[in-house]
Amino acid sequence: MTVDQILILLILAVTIVLFIWGPWRHDMVALASLLGCVFVGLIEPRDAFAGFGHPAVVTVACVLILSRGLQNTGAMDALAHKVVPKKGGITLAIAALTALGAGMSGFMNNVGAMALLMPVATDLADRYGLPPGKVLMPLSFGTILGGMTTLIGTPPNLIVSGFRASAGAGSYGMFDFTPVGLVVALVGVLFVALIGWRLVPARPQAGAGSFDTGRYLTEALVGEKSAAIGKSLAELVKMIGDEDAQVIGLVHNNARVSTAMPGLRVRAGDLLVIESEPESLAAVLSNLGLTLAADPENGDREKKAAAQAEQAPEDVGDTGENAKQNTQQDAQSAEKQRAFRAQVTPGPVRKISDLGPLGAPPQRAREEGSSAPPADGTRDREEKEDRRARDRAEVVLRELVVLPDSFLIGRTAENLRLAGRYEINLLALSRQGHRSVKRLRSTMLKGGDALLMMGTEENLRSFANEQRCVPLAQRDIAIPNREKAYVALVAMGAAVAGAAFGLLPAAISFATCVLAFMALKVVPLRSMYEAIDGSVVVLLGALIAVAEVMSTTGAADVVAESMLDNLAQGNPVFALVLILLVTMTLSDFMNNAATAAVMCAIALSASEQLGVNPDSFLMAVAIGASCAFLTPVGHQNNTLILSPGGFKFGDYWPMGLPMEIIVVAVSVPMLLWVWPL
Repeated sequence: MTVDQILILLILAVTIVLFIWGPWRHDMVALASLLGCVFVGLIEPRDAFAGFGHPAVVTVACVLILSRGLQNTGAMDALAHKVVPKKGGITLAIAALTALGAGMSGFMNNVGAMALLMPVATDLADRYGLPPGKVLMPLSFGTILGGMTTLIGTPPNLIVSGFRASAGAGSYGMFDFTPVGLVVALVGVLFVALIGWRLVPARPQAGAGSFDTGRYLTEALVGEKSAAIGKSLAELVKMIGDEDAQVIGLVHNNARVSTAMPGLRVRAGDLLVIESEPESLAAVLSNLGLTLAADPENGDREKKAAAQAEQAPEDVGDTGENAKQNTQQDAQSAEKQRAFRAQVTPGPVRKISDLGPLGAPPQRAREEGSSAPPADGTRDREEKEDRRARDRAEVVLRELVVLPDSFLIGRTAENLRLAGRYEINLLALSRQGHRSVKRLRSTMLKGGDALLMMGTEENLRSFANEQRCVPLAQRDIAIPNREKAYVALVAMGAAVAGAAFGLLPAAISFATCVLAFMALKVVPLRSMYEAIDGSVVVLLGALIAVAEVMSTTGAADVVAESMLDNLAQGNPVFALVLILLVTMTLSDFMNNAATAAVMCAIALSASEQLGVNPDSFLMAVAIGASCAFLTPVGHQNNTLILSPGGFKFGDYWPMGLPMEIIVVAVSVPMLLWVWPL
């Protein structure tokens, strides 16, 4: 071997050890590997950061932004509640949830899909009396399987496509991964639903009973295009009954109407008081076409709807109410509605503070109702001040899970200055099923930790967004916005079609979609770059350059030749299986994107030496890099469920090992059939 080959193999060996050992974050390891190549002269300084302009890196960043847009509109959340059955056995429910996670992961970031469906999974576990891990692990495996079905499903697919283009064969198409990936995913989902979930160790979530969020009370405005218009209260109960929600109050103009009159019909401008589980609220609002009354944007619409209601001469439903009830002034109606909001809240039911305050305290509302209404500008200022005051006064508890790429990892509550910087407090920490209540301030946080936090909703939400945490059971609910949801789905569909039919390169197609999301405000401009996982971008940009050195120095040829001569004995099928197994093994202990970058160079060299189709070997790398089922560190989704599921490090292999055996048994014949040697 040459000196350059020895140097790159040493750097690569140290990189793999650091990935598995885990003293540094994966992006730090990748950057150190890149700089090491520069310092020893393997990469010219002017070419060091060329990998950051690679189409795979651009596409990954775009997909992360598009995933955030799909989440913001609430379209995926509403879809989840419609797809997961409310009745039937646990097998059917797990099959539907896992299949949904796999399908969503094909077109959005699979970590985002996992975070979106986690509350649905925990709710499902509660409904059937199962430990949460029995549902969370199948969901995690399903989202991992779904990522291998499309070009944008997971970063390893994009890396594999990039290496194919570098080899002069062109990039893969949007659905070139589908024939093999879809079959593997379908078989995997069937295994999970029928057998796999039963193999998951029954680990009760630590302190689950003390984290009960209860049911929520919220208010929704019946807009002009709402499906609730003209429906009786009895009909509404049937429409939302499957969502585990009920209407417990109604405001028509300035008066509260008893829900004991089931024949009463709803009209535009009415206010429905709905009690529901937090996970069900988005589906209720979407199905009935309602908007939150607490939404500031509803101010003008509420006045307009009330004005139209005043002009309507017909009676309200079957109650025979006189049209004289419609002659109240807008301002007076709004004041009394606000007073009602505060009065209808029963003791044991909490308001859905995620969605904003629901009104003033009763005493203040009565005082305001007895005085002349202030000017619009003054009222707006007063309402903003009141809202801030109520937020400051309302202290809640929230359980947050530390994401694998969170900025909290390796830090303590003491050096984070939670009380001074965020005005919140850390009350408890749950790690692998064990809660720590001593010396919390000096405990270093890890990915997958569950944190019990206390503070106001606004402060907790700001902390979670800034530090990359995800609420577990009580969470920020994506309120459906039908107009933006349609825009997001159409734009995303156009981007997928552009990449699938070869009209545009994938990076250009999805970058165009990102621009459309920005222009149409599907993703707020202020939070657009927050959707990009910087650590993934650094990891990909750095390791792509390092992997190129493997090819240019001939080190990949040396490794491939050693594997072929000593293990595969020159047999192409054995070599294909060996590449798949080595990739799967590395992916269980190091980042899947890093695994793909390292193994692609070796796979291309092996196929060249054997004189066979390189696509078979590249696809084997794509499948293997996506199949990290044995450990909690192999994939971010496995880390995400570690603490919420109460799992230990060794709890993944009882279902993960059979899953990996199934993947090998199914994927090898499919690879040989779809991509013949």
